[in-house]
Amino acid sequence: MSREKWGRALARIVGRQNVIYEEDELLVYECDGMTMDKALPDVVVFPTTTAQVVEIVKWANQEGVPFIARGGGTGLSGGIIPVKGGIMIALNKMNQILEVDLENKRAVVQPGLVNLWLSEAVSDQGYHYVPDPSSQQACTIGGNVAENAGGPHTLKYGVTTNHVLGLEVVLPNGEVVEIGGKVEDNLGYDLRGLLIGSEGTLGIVTKVVVKIVRKPEAIKTLLGVFETVEAASNAVSAIIGRGIVPAAIEMMDQLTLQAVEDYIHAGYPLDAGAVLLIEVDGLKEGLDEQAKQIEEICYENKAREVRVAQDDKERALLWAGRKRAFGAIGRLSPTYYVQDGVIPRTKLPEVLQRIGEIGERYGLRIANVFHAGDGNLHPLILFDERDAEQTKRVLKASSEILKVCADVGGTISGEHGIGLEKMQEMSLIFSETDMKIMKQIRAVFNPQELCNPGKIFPTPGRCVELRKPPVLEKEGIRLERW
Repeated sequence: MSREKWGRALARIVGRQNVIYEEDELLVYECDGMTMDKALPDVVVFPTTTAQVVEIVKWANQEGVPFIARGGGTGLSGGIIPVKGGIMIALNKMNQILEVDLENKRAVVQPGLVNLWLSEAVSDQGYHYVPDPSSQQACTIGGNVAENAGGPHTLKYGVTTNHVLGLEVVLPNGEVVEIGGKVEDNLGYDLRGLLIGSEGTLGIVTKVVVKIVRKPEAIKTLLGVFETVEAASNAVSAIIGRGIVPAAIEMMDQLTLQAVEDYIHAGYPLDAGAVLLIEVDGLKEGLDEQAKQIEEICYENKAREVRVAQDDKERALLWAGRKRAFGAIGRLSPTYYVQDGVIPRTKLPEVLQRIGEIGERYGLRIANVFHAGDGNLHPLILFDERDAEQTKRVLKASSEILKVCADVGGTISGEHGIGLEKMQEMSLIFSETDMKIMKQIRAVFNPQELCNPGKIFPTPGRCVELRKPPVLEKEGIRLERW
């Protein structure tokens, strides 16, 4: 069946205005935030109800067509790249807050709701939705569920799974199931936990029940300035070692600081080796004492200066620098490739040194900005993607960085997921038996592998050839992952 015929068939479900199948329009959907790999869907549809999602999935099953759900497209592991073409189910129009229950501190939302919109909707009542990925102005809650997204405040408050109580899911065969609910405890197997972080391979989330919580009574934000990354890393371990659990501890190295300050003008020191952005929150009583203890610990670990934000405006500016750091890196290089590994906090000095050595060995600059409190690293490798030789070096360096994380007792992803990007690195942390069991679980939900195929699990060989966008195929460009 031709792309146009697919489009006409699906238009009967969602309306012609909610279907895209022209090649030039499809290019917008060839990748997510990880642009190293690209492939085109055959058609993109925009359902507005769960019933429409069901009909799309049933039609795909009938025709044997692969399908994949997409939210804001901000993912960083290639999780929504349609490696086998097929139908992309864009959930952007399913973006409503269906219910807010302040008395029970619950909200029910559709998957296409932008993360930040929920906090903005309940802010006047003194509430917020805690998970705050750096892309929260664009990422969707459905995508956060798929990747089990984290954010700067993960250290104290946890990741998405800690704030989701229930899900409505369209299974890969078109059945609709309710998993979990509005109460904390549910009997039976924890299918909610299984679905969250499954990267869209077990079904399509069409409704999410989340916790909303009171804003903290008081917040203090500190900026610790250090001459070296090692000193800043030691301060992180010392703070946690004293039994203090801040809401967030973020680190930025000198290269990142220079890019961010040139862009945001947040008052970051350009000559510092690293800074720690530390936030404590809670009851006003005792918060000053906690901030004072953190300040003392920073000085004990060779901080040259510790600043405390004097008002909400200064605090917001400091955080703007951190949350826009990835974008600011674009001032230093035409392209960057961000990784996402997790290590024990005590290994920070060693691992950051080894990352620097990897960069030197491959002739690449690497900037570091990450969630230091929970050891979630985000090294950004700077390069020019127009240079094929540079791109190969970047991919090799990236793989080595993940191996370092695994070698020190860490893992290969904290919040970005495996997707297409890290399939081959799964063997660093999982045995063949581990992966066999996970594949068996996938087969229970997704036996035909029509739902987001070609993700998470390694494929034979090192090269995963992608379905080429027609416009690029004409130019003779070969798209593949080495």
